[in-house]
Amino acid sequence: MISQTRLEVALEKLSQPGTIGVMPTDTLYGLVCRAEDPAAVARLYSLKKRHQKPGTLLAANVGQLVKLGLKRRYLKAVEQYWPGAVSVIIPCGPQLSYLHQGLQGLAVRIPDDQPLRSLLAASGPLLTSSANNPDQPPASSATQARRYFKSAVDFYIDGPDLSGQLPSTIIRLLDDTVEVVRQGAVQLDRGQVQ
Repeated sequence: MISQTRLEVALEKLSQPGTIGVMPTDTLYGLVCRAEDPAAVARLYSLKKRHQKPGTLLAANVGQLVKLGLKRRYLKAVEQYWPGAVSVIIPCGPQLSYLHQGLQGLAVRIPDDQPLRSLLAASGPLLTSSANNPDQPPASSATQARRYFKSAVDFYIDGPDLSGQLPSTIIRLLDDTVEVVRQGAVQLDRGQVQ
């Protein structure tokens, strides 16, 4: 989805402390920052005016999520959904409160986009939220995102027009059943965990 050159630019920008930017993800254009950078996370949430509405964590693999502080046992139960456009709300503790904003859980996914996973392997997990202002449609291009955020972000990575793309499907596991929180790119029904 993103050229190698643009991925290298994104990686270089994201390595700078406190940096947030806009780039295409596996689903939509997103505001992104390194999940391990609390200052960048705070900037992203402030720009999106998000309070108790956490973003989504993107990771290259389950190991990155465990290293960040999520419990392997929760991730093991949902690995069959990845890689793909399914975000799963995973319980997490107080050490990640800067990410989950007190809700004790975060939507996480491993994208099915090899160039993006290569970036994530190098950058570490990214926090993302759709590139739009409240009550506005998600940006389908870097140009549209620039109209929303102007110079409030540190970089823009252009990629394909994502008009008509759906966001990820968000699910939560409750005991042995799947609760579909938001239908998106992958159609799932409430049902038994496989």
